[in-house]
Amino acid sequence: MKVGVVYAIPTRQSWLTIDVPEGTTVKQAIEKSGILHQFPEIDLETQKVGIFGKSTTLDAVIEEGARIEIYRPITADPKTVKRRAKEGGEGAEG
Repeated sequence: MKVGVVYAIPTRQSWLTIDVPEGTTVKQAIEKSGILHQFPEIDLETQKVGIFGKSTTLDAVIEEGARIEIYRPITADPKTVKRRAKEGGEGAEG
């Protein structure tokens, strides 16, 4: 069965389509895709994964056509980023 494995950084993205047997797990598909060689910074022990935008586990069995996504770690608190953007916007106006 065909599945996709997706990962992106701000400057580069990769979407790989691979064939895997039925019963394949998320982790097995990621390893088979070769994406870990393209992006050696990926750490499956700490980074979250999902299928079609829904969080899942590495041992989840995938289905035909699944899009497996590897999510980058959050590097800033979204509330802090919003506040900084707002502060920066006010300073630029005045």
